[in-house]
Amino acid sequence: MITTTNPATGETIAEYETLDANGIDSKLETAIRAYRDWRTSPVEKRSQVLDKLGALYEDRTEELAKLAVTEMGKPITQARSEVEKCASLFRYLAKAGPDMLESEFWDLADGGRAEGRWLPQGPVLAVMPWNFPYWQVARFLAPTIMAGNVGVLKHASIVQGVAAKIEELTLEAGAPEGLFQNLCVSSDPIGDVIADSRIVAATLTGSEGAGSAVAQQAGKNLKKVVLELGGSDPFIVMPSADLDQAVKDAVTARIQNNGQSCICGKRTIVHADIYDDFADRFTKALKNLEIGDPMDEDTELGPLSSEDQRDTVLDQVEKAKEEGCTLLFGAEKLDRPGAWMSAGLLTDVELGSDTGTDEIFGPVGQIYRAKDIDEATTIANAIPFGLGSAVWTTDEDEQAHFANAIEAGMTTFNAVNGSKIEAPFGGIKRSGFGRELSHHGLHEFMNLKTLVHPK
Repeated sequence: MITTTNPATGETIAEYETLDANGIDSKLETAIRAYRDWRTSPVEKRSQVLDKLGALYEDRTEELAKLAVTEMGKPITQARSEVEKCASLFRYLAKAGPDMLESEFWDLADGGRAEGRWLPQGPVLAVMPWNFPYWQVARFLAPTIMAGNVGVLKHASIVQGVAAKIEELTLEAGAPEGLFQNLCVSSDPIGDVIADSRIVAATLTGSEGAGSAVAQQAGKNLKKVVLELGGSDPFIVMPSADLDQAVKDAVTARIQNNGQSCICGKRTIVHADIYDDFADRFTKALKNLEIGDPMDEDTELGPLSSEDQRDTVLDQVEKAKEEGCTLLFGAEKLDRPGAWMSAGLLTDVELGSDTGTDEIFGPVGQIYRAKDIDEATTIANAIPFGLGSAVWTTDEDEQAHFANAIEAGMTTFNAVNGSKIEAPFGGIKRSGFGRELSHHGLHEFMNLKTLVHPK
């Protein structure tokens, strides 16, 4: 049995029966049957399903957003934006996807010709987290539909209502039964699901530990895997930056989704020439955040996803203080039912320490002073992660330096780092491997089959 809880109140929302071994087997058999038909479906049909799915998300934005708020606590304005972004992805791939599946051709030295044809491979397992319960799944679901594959979802336990709703809407959009199914299970049987011959590949967004376990099982069974894991992204501010906008965006980057995003700007690195001014403004802005009911339009910071997650963050703050870090303010448990805490800011963080290298998945930031561009780069790269990064500078030479020097899958200039539906998304180092979105994401689980026609 899986129980979902409202993190804003601590109240139980619903209980869900988990699948036993027979139930899982039935789902996988349905998936492989669906694939046998869907793999040869016209590309136009795939586009129609995606376009309809986008329309359904648009029409039911408010319903879907409120469900996410209730299950995992993000502010309602951000939940709406998440649903709208999913709709945009479905619409985009419905239109652009067919061209991405066009064959590639090469002239051969012997006078012949070769063709590279993109073909589906089968059912893909997705293990997805709770922090963006619609968007994480959409990044998997959209290319699955367009590619001619089918999807099996193991969603986070705390968002089972969202998981069921996604499956419901996919069927309503015209997808055949079995094209996309939710497995209501704990993590325990996932290793066996990956090993099952009916699953051809796996993708996971989540923690390092979960990613490592999935990768090991996939490797053992010679199956491809795409991983998007943790991050402790640098948010670098140089003297040429628009300080007012940089401060505003630094706050957004740190507390978006209540601080529970892999690509949050978790480590703010500021050039010494502007450090004092920036730190003063940044601190005041974080202190003045509107904390309240996530259903309230004015709320900027809601509860964390669960009391366990809140307590994990508070424990990390205590450990940081033990390591010699200075807690400038906040990071306190709030006296109310649910998973509430205030935002906080740490400084005097030693590079290489646990606090300096671990991901804090909550509204607690770190701020560093860098004497020059080289030190800023050193601080940015002094972590085992390499997901995203943001750099505030209008100096073209500095932009060129950071573009190559920062060890990350993404760098955004003069804006909050975020995924773009038209561009590849993913990380390096312990942030995982493989790419989602754009044509790179569409092709990850497809077979680039080479057809050779000699002269």
